[in-house]
Amino acid sequence: MKPRAACNFFNPGWPLWAAALVLAGCAGVPQWEKPGALRADVIKRLGPPSAEYALPSGERLQYSQEPAGTQVYNLDFDAGGRLLSVDQVLEFEKFNRIVPDQWNAADVERMFGKPAQIERVMSFQGDIWTYRYQDFSGHRRLHIFLDASGRVRKWLTTDEPLPDGPETR
Repeated sequence: MKPRAACNFFNPGWPLWAAALVLAGCAGVPQWEKPGALRADVIKRLGPPSAEYALPSGERLQYSQEPAGTQVYNLDFDAGGRLLSVDQVLEFEKFNRIVPDQWNAADVERMFGKPAQIERVMSFQGDIWTYRYQDFSGHRRLHIFLDASGRVRKWLTTDEPLPDGPETR
C-alpha cells in the first residue's frame, strides 16, 4: 500500500477548495453593511446576532467577537427595519460614552455586549466587567466597575498580559 500525504497540494482540485474557504471566511463582515440595508437581509448575510436590544427609535443587532475577539459591532435599525449605522464600539474613543454614576449594567451590555470576563477584587465591592480590545499599542483591556446595585462607578484600561513568546524563554 502506497503512503498517502496528509495534504496533497499537487491535486488539481485543491485551489478550488482553498478559494471556497477564503470566500466563506469573507461572508458575514459587519463593517461592510451599508446604511439602508434591510434587517432581514443583514441577518441573512451575517447570521444571527449575539444579542438584540430595543432602542427608542428602532432596534440594535449586536455582533460580538468576545470573549476571544476584540471587536463588537452595533448595527442600529430604524422602526422600519432599515440599517442606520454600523459602529465598532471597542475603541478607546468610544469608552468616553460611559457615564459613571448614571450608567448601569444594562447600559453597558447594550453598548458593549457581554464581557469577556467578570472579575472581583477585595478593594471594590462589586463586579468588574472586562472587555478585550486592540489599539495602536497592541492588545488592551477595558475594565468597567459595577457596584452591588449594578451601577457603573468607574472604568479604566490596562495592557492585556499575553504569554511570553519562545524568544523570551
